[in-house]
Amino acid sequence: MVTVEDNETGDLSHLHPVSQELAKLPTEERVRRIRADRWIGYPKALDAVARLEILFSRPKKQRMPNLLLVGPTNNGKTMIVERFHRMHPPVTGPDGENIPVVCMQMPSEPSELRFYTALLNAMGAPFRSNLRLPEAERLALSLLREVEARMLVIDEFHNVLAGHGEKRREFLNLLRYLGNELRIPLVGVGTREAYLAVRSDDQLENRFEPFILPLWEVGLEARSLLASFATAFPLRLPSVIETEDMARYLLARSEGTIGELAHLLTAAAVAAVETGEERINHRTLTRADYIGPSERRRLFEKQLQ
Repeated sequence: MVTVEDNETGDLSHLHPVSQELAKLPTEERVRRIRADRWIGYPKALDAVARLEILFSRPKKQRMPNLLLVGPTNNGKTMIVERFHRMHPPVTGPDGENIPVVCMQMPSEPSELRFYTALLNAMGAPFRSNLRLPEAERLALSLLREVEARMLVIDEFHNVLAGHGEKRREFLNLLRYLGNELRIPLVGVGTREAYLAVRSDDQLENRFEPFILPLWEVGLEARSLLASFATAFPLRLPSVIETEDMARYLLARSEGTIGELAHLLTAAAVAAVETGEERINHRTLTRADYIGPSERRRLFEKQLQ
């Protein structure tokens, strides 16, 4: 077994080159870097980014294709969108700001006015708080053209279902109108309920192609993902976490979402640094400051009693 003392020569070949440099930092700085968000380019995420890039590059036409990025909560959807957004950042030029990818969040209680207000906020536009719907719509569409938006990403898309009856139909009509009027692709991001919302309208269902991010299961893809995490954390000894047994344990404990898995592994990596273990193994996983989703719910419900 390789120990920290054995590795004093500085053999960090088990790490990604960037992580090799971070592994040389003092303990407090390494812990800070470990806790930072990180992009892990697993195949499904890369496929999603590639699909977004294809949509983004499409020339304008009467009926633009759209995408619906669907998956359980905390399963990497927002990270994918943020990655794509960073690839096409806003640019300030002599004629003003260009925002090629506009990202907004669907209001929790959707209405047309609240939607346009959220859209204006996403573009950083100043506006009166007492705007009426026709003014808000006109201003939002005008600004989208002015900033030369080429894609509109709507997170928390499943909130469409928060509306009822006529309100929901009005909102679905608004989405159809936006696509037709702007001739840019729309990307909805949400849970399974987002797909149910789109499926309730035949025209929208035909326009939104679903891209599913399922829960993780034990297999080659999950083991490859774990290997990527192991090379990303700046630990001075190799973390052997890509075995089938370890994958089964980690996915069971994190309940199959990449967000929970990242949270668990991050906590274990912090424990590895703080205890001097310098690798993720069963000891550091036991010491990790992490409680799984179901256990968190049980503890919360117990406190409410």
